[in-house]
Amino acid sequence: MAIIITDECINCGACEPECPNNAIYEGGAEWKFADGTGFRGTGDHPTAGTVDADAEHEPINMDVYYIAPDKCTECVGFHDEPQCAAVCPVDCCVDDPDHRESEEQLLAKKAFMHL
Repeated sequence: MAIIITDECINCGACEPECPNNAIYEGGAEWKFADGTGFRGTGDHPTAGTVDADAEHEPINMDVYYIAPDKCTECVGFHDEPQCAAVCPVDCCVDDPDHRESEEQLLAKKAFMHL
C-alpha cells in the first residue's frame, strides 16, 4: 500500500527529506519519476504500466504536501517503517486505502526506481 498525507497537514515539511523515493512533494508542485531516483528514460513500472521518467505529472494536492503513490514504497527495502509517518508531528501520514500493494509489489517498485 502507499501512504497518504491528510488535510490535517500543517505544511511543516518534515516528511519530505525523509522519503528515500523522493515521493513527497510540496502542494502545487508537479512530480516526475526521475526526481530523486535512478530511473531514466522509459520503462514498465510494476503497478503503473509504461512510464517516462521525465514526464511531469499534475500535483495531487494544491494546498498541502502530498505523496505520489506510484513512487511510494512505504519505505519497504529501506526502513522498518514509513519514515514520513515516523517524523510527522501531527500524524497525518497514514495508510492510503485506495492504494493497497503487497510487500512483493513494493519491493518491485523500489527495484524499478533504484536500479
